[in-house]
Amino acid sequence: MTTQAEKSNAFRAFRNRNYALFFAGQSTSQIGTWMQRTAVSWVIYSITHSASMLGLAVFAQQFPSFLFSLLGGIASDRYDRRKILLITQTASLIQSVLLAILTFTNHYMIWEIMVLSVILGIVNAFDTPARQPMVHELVSNKEDITNALALNSAMVNIARLVGPALSGIVLQSFGAHTCFILNAVSFLAVLASLLLLKLPPFIAPTNKKHVVTDLSEGFLYLRQTPRIGTIIILMMCMAFFVFPYDTLTPVFAKTIFNGDARTFGYIASAVGFGAITGSFFLASLKKNANLTNILLISIGVLGAGLIGFSQCTSFFGAIPFAVIIGIASLTPATVSITIIQIEAATNMRGRVMSYVAMAYFGMLPLGSLLAGAASQQLSAPWTMLLQGIISIIIMLVFYRYLRPEHIHKKDLQNLQEAENSVTDKV
Repeated sequence: MTTQAEKSNAFRAFRNRNYALFFAGQSTSQIGTWMQRTAVSWVIYSITHSASMLGLAVFAQQFPSFLFSLLGGIASDRYDRRKILLITQTASLIQSVLLAILTFTNHYMIWEIMVLSVILGIVNAFDTPARQPMVHELVSNKEDITNALALNSAMVNIARLVGPALSGIVLQSFGAHTCFILNAVSFLAVLASLLLLKLPPFIAPTNKKHVVTDLSEGFLYLRQTPRIGTIIILMMCMAFFVFPYDTLTPVFAKTIFNGDARTFGYIASAVGFGAITGSFFLASLKKNANLTNILLISIGVLGAGLIGFSQCTSFFGAIPFAVIIGIASLTPATVSITIIQIEAATNMRGRVMSYVAMAYFGMLPLGSLLAGAASQQLSAPWTMLLQGIISIIIMLVFYRYLRPEHIHKKDLQNLQEAENSVTDKV
């Protein structure tokens, strides 16, 4: 039986006014983001009927994030993160408006959508490294940071439940342009929350170094903390081989299940429903929970869910596996980011997150291209089956390298120094 204390413990980060404001604004925006993401995928597949083009669309949006993410990390460590977010969120709003205008006139071409996707990818390269570490500035009590990061994941997953379902309905009833307009409006909530934050005056670093020096210091720091480096490599493997499974979802909805935009939206929402369950589980974890075990187990569960989903030939049979996929799909990234944010030194957090973004946004678009091409050659079910098998293999391989006994004493010392740095400076 859940006690009142346990309930409040799961939402303890909301005791911080700044975080509560930021959470509210981001929640609204994330729903709009998932509506736009679903609409873009459906529009491209409806026009081209090509899984390869779906992979190319993901590549167009996310590969620019890979190219510019290191610069985004340096900007995050050098400049006021709130101002960076005000700029990136405004740019994202404009991108949504342009998409709405294109689709409303009904005289658009695929390359125009691709160009706007590239622009959004560049914006995200500066948005992500600033947004993730900002949680530490919004939470005054260090003990609430893990809870705040888990609630951030819950926020994304709630949006992943609501956004695609709304998008499916709006697509059928009003068209794609309405999804893009609603996303543009949702950015106003983020901008308002950022302006309402009460933060101490930003103090710029006194000695700004050359960009190459900043990058080399970040890479040297990763070498000195192999556990963080290993987790980043794990994320690269998952982003390349496993996470692009959602590139295949429109193919299952339209071709395998003979459905429409609503079918696509419902599958994405089932994944989102499962992800919410997993997120609130993470939010309620005790302080001494073994995050490494949770990370590895979730990767194995994701593999099992993908294998099950790939073998389904009916929409209703696939829904339970979609929920399982949702429970496990965002948990690896969430737990990985949580571990990294807790263990990374304060002055390195932006650059470390830029390497995380580079690993994710570098491998995911390449993996999406691979998944789209494989689907054209092997079929979507066979491609997803292989993704599930590879996920389980990744779990087994990295279990060896993330075991506590595998970490050298010097590594443990480095981790302790990083934790002390966070304790002293947060």
